[in-house]
Amino acid sequence: MTSSDGPKGGNGNQSTRSGVRGARCVALIGPFASGKTTLLEAILARTGSISRAGSIAQNSTVGDSSPEAREHAMSVGLNVADTSFLGENFTFIDCPGSVEFAHEGTLALPACDMAVVVCEADPKRVPALQVILKQLDEAGVPHIVFLNKIDTSPIPVHDVIPSLQPASAKPLVLRQMPIWENGIATGFVDLASERAYVYCEHASSKIIELPSAIEAREKEARFQMLEKLADYDDELMEQLLADIPPPNDRVFDDLSKELRDGLICPVLIGSAEHGHGILRLLKALRHECPSVEDTAKRLGLDGLKSAAYVFKSVHTKAGGKLSYTRVFAGEIADGATVTGSSGQEQRVAGIFTIRGEEAIKRGPAKAGDTVALGRLDSMHSGETIAVGKTAIAQLRVPEAPQPALAIGLGLKDRKDEVKLSSAVAKLIDEDPSLVLEHNAEMHQILLHGQGEMHLRVALERLMRKYGIDVAREKRRVGYKETIRSSTEVRGRHKKQSGGHGQFGDVKLDIKPLPRSGGITFSETITGGAIPKNYIPSVEIGVRDYLSEGPLGFPVVDVAVTLTDGSFHSVDSSDMAFRQAGRLAMSEGLPKCNPVLLEPIMAVSIAVPSESNARINGIISQRRGQILGFDARPGWPGWDLIQAHIPEAEMDNLIIDLRSATAGVGSFTFGFDHLSEVGGRLRDQVLAANRAAAE
Repeated sequence: MTSSDGPKGGNGNQSTRSGVRGARCVALIGPFASGKTTLLEAILARTGSISRAGSIAQNSTVGDSSPEAREHAMSVGLNVADTSFLGENFTFIDCPGSVEFAHEGTLALPACDMAVVVCEADPKRVPALQVILKQLDEAGVPHIVFLNKIDTSPIPVHDVIPSLQPASAKPLVLRQMPIWENGIATGFVDLASERAYVYCEHASSKIIELPSAIEAREKEARFQMLEKLADYDDELMEQLLADIPPPNDRVFDDLSKELRDGLICPVLIGSAEHGHGILRLLKALRHECPSVEDTAKRLGLDGLKSAAYVFKSVHTKAGGKLSYTRVFAGEIADGATVTGSSGQEQRVAGIFTIRGEEAIKRGPAKAGDTVALGRLDSMHSGETIAVGKTAIAQLRVPEAPQPALAIGLGLKDRKDEVKLSSAVAKLIDEDPSLVLEHNAEMHQILLHGQGEMHLRVALERLMRKYGIDVAREKRRVGYKETIRSSTEVRGRHKKQSGGHGQFGDVKLDIKPLPRSGGITFSETITGGAIPKNYIPSVEIGVRDYLSEGPLGFPVVDVAVTLTDGSFHSVDSSDMAFRQAGRLAMSEGLPKCNPVLLEPIMAVSIAVPSESNARINGIISQRRGQILGFDARPGWPGWDLIQAHIPEAEMDNLIIDLRSATAGVGSFTFGFDHLSEVGGRLRDQVLAANRAAAE
């Protein structure tokens, strides 16, 4: 394994990093269906952790081993696996490629020393790649690109790099070029060492003579690589200007240093499915991946006696909660007391190595190790913890994105509501991008998520892990109603049935208020027509009725004034005047020309500029109003479109948006105002509301 697939790297890096090092943690991240899980499988097979690489089609991979992942043939959560290569330990975290599950990867990035961005040599994937590279830049994680599926690429690699460059804020530096025979990639040339290799199926590549047919192209590609490195190395620039070939060790040192300093993004090539380029990738990681000490310094955790970061929580059926944790400083032993972000203390009940869904008990975890800690029930994803009884400063972790879709959860038995809340709380602990809402106004339990598949998988887990089968309901829209005209009305509640009777008599003045005026109640009673102690009861009756007006929805923007009335010294009571107020409203409000109002949302949509026309059409189809658009700050080739869209039209907007933007479009939204609904749409809403109430 040590004799092929590329050189070991420059001596400078090895001399400065000699001796025993902590395990490194590497994220595999990339667009949906780029081959990350297949790459993890190839790495585990090449390093001897598994006897042979499994296949997604055959449901035999270490990653994506959950029933939901295998059912949908896609990653729906993090895949974590340990392995060793040439005596050094690595943990690989395979992050979901779907944007709907991307927050799990976002939470994992602070745990990682480096990231491998897996993508295809396809210019159409540039927007998806841009989202990922932007995320890595913001997190400050050094990264390389692995151009996967090189054997099926229809575009020459030297043409791919310029087309992918707009996705990266850092220069993409091609480190390898493929060797083609009859349209098939049969090997590659390492541009740093100028050695040629031929691929061997699921085996190490073999060194061959550099084919004369590509010698000129190799010289050109190597010079382009050196030119980019020389932008950050004056001595190398002088050597190039003097036409002095730089020593290979110097080239490798520059590649490593500029990668770790976040100045460049090297590009390697290969095919995970066939095991091509895997060993070269591993050697690059071994010599160029920052150490845990480097990462701790980058995160501001250096100099601490103890520090660890929880990036994922998993609730198992038998073993309780497991907290996937990267240790940055010190040692965590079984039974140790650790302290979380708010000073909460818990004892570790078991330390485990993770491989897919399998947890294997192990000894203490040292700096660099990525492990699962048992029974830390009060610790959550995104927390920085430490051994001892003192909390440490927390890493800054991005908040979960705003949910893009919501569904109602219908319960057949109301007694299951507590059970449901407990189960969903565990799902949210595992995936903080889920949100549970008890909407009292709509009388509905809502589960918010990042898209259709995200919510579908959540419901599947709810059934599989907790045995809760819920009926999926459409989210109800918060329609309101108001009035256009005024009226005066009298309401009298009189009842005699043995003993004390009931008597309350009120006169109300009902008027519309401007939009967003709310509901106001006042009184102008004179001469003691109604005792002061009964007036609050009248207001209660008025507001009772306004909770559901003549059209069947909560009433807004109405002013009610109590102007007159009468009482009985014996039969009047708080309840009687409450009823009188309600009766007056029920008689008067229908005479005030009630109108239906719908909530309008202010929506900000982020999309690649080339998708603008399609997005404008989607907005128009949803009765939306386009307010304008501008360039998205810090995102070349992207726009932000501002629009007003009715809440009733927001359902499945994210589905259409992603369909029109190859999965990369996103939006944020918030309530803006209420707008009147008329005509056929009004009739449909009222008819549906009456049918639901029957």
